[in-house]
Amino acid sequence: MVRQVMVPATAEDNDDKRRDAALRPRFLREVIGQKAVVKRLEIVVNACKKNQEPLSHILFDGPPGLGKTTFATVLPNELGTTIQMTSGPALSKPADVLPFLTNATEGSILFIDEIHRLPRWVEEFLYSAMEDFRVDIVLGEGINARTISMPLKRFTLIGATTRSGMLTGPMRDRFKMHEHLDFYSVDELAEIVSVNARKLQTPITPEAAVEIARRSRGTPRVANSRLWWTRSYAISEANGSITLPIVQAALQMSEVDSAGLDKQDRRYLETLVKVFDGGPTGVEALAATLNLAVDTLSDEVEPYLLREQFIVRSPRGRLATARAYQHLGLHPPTASGDGPRLLFE
Repeated sequence: MVRQVMVPATAEDNDDKRRDAALRPRFLREVIGQKAVVKRLEIVVNACKKNQEPLSHILFDGPPGLGKTTFATVLPNELGTTIQMTSGPALSKPADVLPFLTNATEGSILFIDEIHRLPRWVEEFLYSAMEDFRVDIVLGEGINARTISMPLKRFTLIGATTRSGMLTGPMRDRFKMHEHLDFYSVDELAEIVSVNARKLQTPITPEAAVEIARRSRGTPRVANSRLWWTRSYAISEANGSITLPIVQAALQMSEVDSAGLDKQDRRYLETLVKVFDGGPTGVEALAATLNLAVDTLSDEVEPYLLREQFIVRSPRGRLATARAYQHLGLHPPTASGDGPRLLFE
């Protein structure tokens, strides 16, 4: 017996869900960016429709906020089927995944987010379901135990992961398609911002859309968050229209600078440059100085700083680059060992 416990959602949670649902594309033709991925998915969707067969299992990987869940919710609309959604941490034992498998209909989709966090025994339980569309259930214990093979409807498993390297080889090989999502260009994000502003019935100038896109770290989820905050600012402090000065004022208030760095990113760089003379230094020392967890720095702060070349990782630790000094308005240290000086002194 499976017991479902409903947790009351706050008004803010409901608003976020409604906003995300409203802004999320419904069909592949509405997806902006990831053109190569979209083209490949269109081909397999058309083939499945012509052959009247279920979609093959698909694995999406990439950093958070790039559209893995969006693709998973778009595909059932394209195929005219249903979708069940869950996450790896929610499936702690085979009995947790069994209701999703037995409730699957012919051609339906089961989406598992953060699939790399599935326990090993749950992952192994899925092997036969993915390959042979059956599960083996053991009834009883000891010498009285017997195994029942339960057939399943042919379904599609879509997995999403931010760490595909943590998936075991046998699990990864069972996905017929493996699609990696890349970061978006400024032009693509500006188009997303403009489209979503129209969905929110908010006037926005092209320059304002580009400015939001430039400060969104190449990530649609971040762009939507910046758009939502700028829209709130425009409604509260102006006439509701989003212009370039409104974007600049709104993002300055939220402490997001022209490079997309927030307050925590700048604290990291300032600590690395001013306390540790630009490095090299270990992440543990930085975390202790900033009074933050090591995981917070390595998972949330450092990826963007590394990608935009504000810092580099060396065998001896983290090093600030010339771009970091320039962004902070400082001169890099000289060969004589002098500390950083103001760039505009």
